[in-house]
Amino acid sequence: QVQLVESGGGLVQVGESLTLSCINSGTALDNYFWGWFRQAPGKERELVAAFAWRGARLYADSVKDRFTIATDSARSTYYLQMNNLKPEDTAVYYCAADRSVPAMKSGNAEYWGQGTQVTVSS
Repeated sequence: QVQLVESGGGLVQVGESLTLSCINSGTALDNYFWGWFRQAPGKERELVAAFAWRGARLYADSVKDRFTIATDSARSTYYLQMNNLKPEDTAVYYCAADRSVPAMKSGNAEYWGQGTQVTVSS
């Protein structure tokens, strides 16, 4: 039903910007939550940002005012616009989807992409 593929990762310098894309080749389920997670080496996976198509948005405190979720009108792609990147943003970023906010917050989403590496160099 949902198939997620991320792209857009890469190597950037501190303070630069990067935009990640998540393409859903399946169904854009209205009652699901969609979002971005990241996992740095030796650290637990954390929820970075999430949204619902009806408009709700949430962001981790560590990325508020720097990262923004954007969506396309066809609901086939959503983006993570990352500004003022810091070395601590270095991680593999995953897009994910689940019908439950608690599942998203706990990192137990139903659907996952394969991940894309973001490296911020100082």
